[in-house]
Amino acid sequence: MAEKKEYWRWLETRWTNPDIDLDGKEGKIITAGCDVGSVSSQAVVMVDGKLYAYSNMRTGSDSPDSAMRAMNWALEDTGLAIDDVRYSIGTGYGRVNVPFAQRTITEIACHARGANFMYGPTVKTVLDMGGQDCKAIHCDERGKVLTFLMNDKCAAGTGRGMEVFADLMGVSINEIGELSFDIDEEPPPVTSTCVIFAKSEATGMLKKGVPKNKVIAAYCSAMAHRIYTLLERIGVEKDFAITGGIAKNVGVTRRLFAELGLESLTSKYDTQIAGAIGAALFAKALVEREAKK
Repeated sequence: MAEKKEYWRWLETRWTNPDIDLDGKEGKIITAGCDVGSVSSQAVVMVDGKLYAYSNMRTGSDSPDSAMRAMNWALEDTGLAIDDVRYSIGTGYGRVNVPFAQRTITEIACHARGANFMYGPTVKTVLDMGGQDCKAIHCDERGKVLTFLMNDKCAAGTGRGMEVFADLMGVSINEIGELSFDIDEEPPPVTSTCVIFAKSEATGMLKKGVPKNKVIAAYCSAMAHRIYTLLERIGVEKDFAITGGIAKNVGVTRRLFAELGLESLTSKYDTQIAGAIGAALFAKALVEREAKK
């Protein structure tokens, strides 16, 4: 029996900064942030506030185990061990279950701080498109949260909703965004904002002979518009940045930026590690504060 292909499975990644030399670790502040989300877990290691290593992987059924696996993968081949980390902070849904963290901070605060690091101090509005919710955040030039709104009542407009749709379409989630533009003309968005009903509507479109790419475009358009309505409620101040896994889906983000009438910002960093970056930066600030006492 052929193994069922997991179309929802996105690419797990890790990276080590080749430009940071750890020889003579004395005097260096090594901090870590671990973001255990409902769908993905990230671990970030920073040296003196610079990104040194990170991992981005699927969250398992056990939050403490997911946190340990993410951190061990981030540290792999770096020559560092968890004991070398001066201070660690946990964030995300599973933040209270990060075994090596000395403190927890909300993902809202961490994503704002991480976006500030990734995109620069001009960012005033951040959209965190996570696995099971969306958060619209206003922050200042230091990445401090001013106000926020969250949608967590439905999987529509989230990473998990897109995973379900990828399986339905039989298309890799890593390819859906680009395929959504391989169409003759932009179709109307699917009408339902509920994942269950949107799946039913998409299935009906396929049965009527609507090309798969056009169905994908209709779903991406609906997801973008749902996120737009959330942003309308809080307002969008320039510059506007997106974090989280769905930020990698151009089928959603390009349509969202077009609806907002804005140009997208780019970052050299993986958008999924924003929360963990913020947590590691908060850890550095706490170490420095303690040193001044």
